[in-house]
Amino acid sequence: MEETKEIKKDKKEEQKEETLAESVWDLLKTFMVCMILVSLFVNFVARPIRVQGSSMYPTLTSNALGFANVYGKKFGSLKRFDIAIIYLKDKKEYLVKRVIGLPGETVQYSNGTLQVNGKTIEEPFLDTPYRKNWGDGFMEDVSPVTLGEGEYFCLGDNRPSSRDSRYYGAFTDDQIIAKGAFIFYPFSEFGVKSW
Repeated sequence: MEETKEIKKDKKEEQKEETLAESVWDLLKTFMVCMILVSLFVNFVARPIRVQGSSMYPTLTSNALGFANVYGKKFGSLKRFDIAIIYLKDKKEYLVKRVIGLPGETVQYSNGTLQVNGKTIEEPFLDTPYRKNWGDGFMEDVSPVTLGEGEYFCLGDNRPSSRDSRYYGAFTDDQIIAKGAFIFYPFSEFGVKSW
C-alpha cells in the first residue's frame, strides 16, 4: 500500500515538473514570437519616436511621443514637405526634419524665400506669427545646392534652432528611415503629421 502511495507521489511530482517545463517552454515561445512580431513591426510598419529638442517647433514639440511610418518610406517615395526621420549612423543619432529639396533639384533660399529650380515655393507649414517674431533672422540665405541621385535637402521647421542640411549637407535615401509622424502624446498634438 505504501509503495502505491509513493508511486502516486512520484507520478504527481513528475507531472508537476512536466507542467512547469511546459509552462516555461510556452513562455519562451510566446516571448520569441512577440520579439519577432515587434522586430517586423518596427522594421517594416512603424517605428516609435521621441522628439528631442525644438528644431521642429511648432509642428512637433520636444518630448512628443509617437510612431513614424517605416512602410511608407520603404515602399513609397518621399515628397516635398514630408517629415523625415533620419538616422546618422556614424553619430548614432536620430533627427526629425522636413524634406525641402528632392533628388536632382537645385534648392536655395534668398531673403527667407525657398526657391527650387529657380521657382519660388511657399512653405505653408511654417508658423507665421512665430516666424514674424524672428524677423529676418528666421532663415538665412542658402546658396544654391544641387542634389544628386538619392539626396534630400531637409530642414527643421524652427529654422533658427535646427541643425539640418545647412549643417550636415544633403541626407541620402538610406539615412532616411521613416517618414511622417503619428503623435499620441502630448494629447494636444494627437494626430498625424505629414504621414
